[in-house]
Amino acid sequence: MKKAVRIALTGVLAALAVAVGYLEFLLPSDIAGIPGIKPGFANILVMAALYLLGTGEAAFVCAAKITVSWLVFGSFTSFLYSLCGGVLSFAVMVLLKKTNRFGHVGVSVGGAVTHNVGQTAVAALMLGSGYVFYYLPVLLVAAAVTGTLNGLIIKAALPPLSKALHRTE
Repeated sequence: MKKAVRIALTGVLAALAVAVGYLEFLLPSDIAGIPGIKPGFANILVMAALYLLGTGEAAFVCAAKITVSWLVFGSFTSFLYSLCGGVLSFAVMVLLKKTNRFGHVGVSVGGAVTHNVGQTAVAALMLGSGYVFYYLPVLLVAAAVTGTLNGLIIKAALPPLSKALHRTE
């Protein structure tokens, strides 16, 4: 893939991740009556960058999503939650992908689960209490569901995206 196309696609994916993140921000924080649950659709764009472009570009998309979201519609507290959850999630997705033992769904679920673990750890530190970990099983079940959904979406989206990108060469 040409460098210009690679840079442009990275920018487009980053912008879309921020836009989708904003739409998720507008959703109520208690989807299906469960507080703290969000679908994580913006992560689909991070995964698209990871599979189509590579680790460096995906890291940029992830960092842009976290940073721009914080600057535009977040608080410092939300930045800490997003940063810790996002960095941990990204690292696990990269590692799972590199093993070649996990498909798109496995990588996505791994990212979703570790995102919730990271955010719960931040909550425990900020509140000075480990009691928040009692809520973690609920978050992990939700992460398995949303991670599976997002993994299925990226699995379906990657072949046509990859085909379209190869036409630009």
